[in-house]
Amino acid sequence: MSAPTPTIAAIATAPGRGGVGVVRISGKNLLPLAQQISGGKTPKPRVALYTDFLDSDGQAIDNGLLLYFAAPASFTGEDVIELQGHGGPVVMDMLLQRCLQLDARMAEPGEFTKRAFLNNKLDLAQAESVADLIDASSRSAARMAVRSLKGAFSQHIHALVDELITLRMLVEATLDFPEEDIDFLEAADARGKLAELQGRLKTVLASAEQGAILREGMNVVLVGAPNVGKSSLLNALAGDDIAIVTDIAGTTRDTVREQITLDGVPVHIIDTAGLRETDDVVEKIGIERSHKAVQEADVALILIDPREGINAKTQAILDSLPDNLKKIEIHNKTDLTGETVEMLSDGLNTASGADTLIRLSAKTGEGLDLLKQALLQEIGWQGESESLFLARSRHLTALSAAEAELENAALCGNNQIELLAEHLRLAQTACSEITGEFTADDLLGVIFSRFCIGK
Repeated sequence: MSAPTPTIAAIATAPGRGGVGVVRISGKNLLPLAQQISGGKTPKPRVALYTDFLDSDGQAIDNGLLLYFAAPASFTGEDVIELQGHGGPVVMDMLLQRCLQLDARMAEPGEFTKRAFLNNKLDLAQAESVADLIDASSRSAARMAVRSLKGAFSQHIHALVDELITLRMLVEATLDFPEEDIDFLEAADARGKLAELQGRLKTVLASAEQGAILREGMNVVLVGAPNVGKSSLLNALAGDDIAIVTDIAGTTRDTVREQITLDGVPVHIIDTAGLRETDDVVEKIGIERSHKAVQEADVALILIDPREGINAKTQAILDSLPDNLKKIEIHNKTDLTGETVEMLSDGLNTASGADTLIRLSAKTGEGLDLLKQALLQEIGWQGESESLFLARSRHLTALSAAEAELENAALCGNNQIELLAEHLRLAQTACSEITGEFTADDLLGVIFSRFCIGK
């Protein structure tokens, strides 16, 4: 027999002071708890009850609204109570402690949403979209998270699984009749169905890859010799004086980070300390952090002074960059050098080996739009659309695994029916991992532990 499900409680609103604070409780048969907190009043399901919230001595802790959601018509599928009071941290803590006195325990991070998943109120992709909505760093990301929460992504996955099941039934039905399997599969157009399934999966994967860009954004590092204009470019992109700008080499002694949004995509820009040899202990630490930022970046903006070209310092920086790092060469200070503001994408005009060269002026702002356009092109962003949904790296991994299994299935010959059936089964398992139909418990622990407490 399984152990009884404990009652859990947590403050559901953000830390600090606010006009309203919420304590959330979930468990079985919570009416007695509601009556003890409200002084014997019995709340009606889904009807707000204005009441005092009482401590164990019958003294009022606060007053506000008590909302009762009877199972299974609640977020978690269990009885849920929300105590909506005044949003002071002391008051919220007193209310939470009162709930703990009444045999509730502190909820773990993401435990309310985990219970919703386990009670089939949400599938795993929808549950993850709750955290994505909370963490959304742009309006576009928030809109896509809501679509996933409502089941848009899951519907695509369920459609893929249904088609896989249909195809598997056709294939596995022939295993009992080996003399007739080839004719049967040809009559059922199994190869045609497999090709259609591959096309649908490819479309879903492409949308997921675009959604992953929207969710994760991109990391951009500014690299170059000291005093080449990296901090000026960061300030120009951010539209604010984020980094200190002087004519003194080594002014930036640590990485400076700022986030902007381009066409709904969050872009994390990191201004690195000038990558050079130095005896300054503090600057050495900043340079070490800069090298780490470069290793984690998606795109590097390589700033070069066209009046000097590739000098020894710049070449040393180029040699330290990862081979697979996407690069855009920047000639800043066109207002001083007299170069024409432009973008060249043939790779023939770059001294750094980058495919794209942009000449601009961070001081005047000329050419910044070209740079923003180039950044979106480098990560393959095609623009927001209703067909997109936020996707995580595990979703992309699962879809890629399913795509590989279907490719292997398509290679199976007419005398390899058992192997064909196995590839289809593995493709279905990979897709089902996304919605949580086949999910290891340790993966669930990792996913929900990253949620905030109270959600």
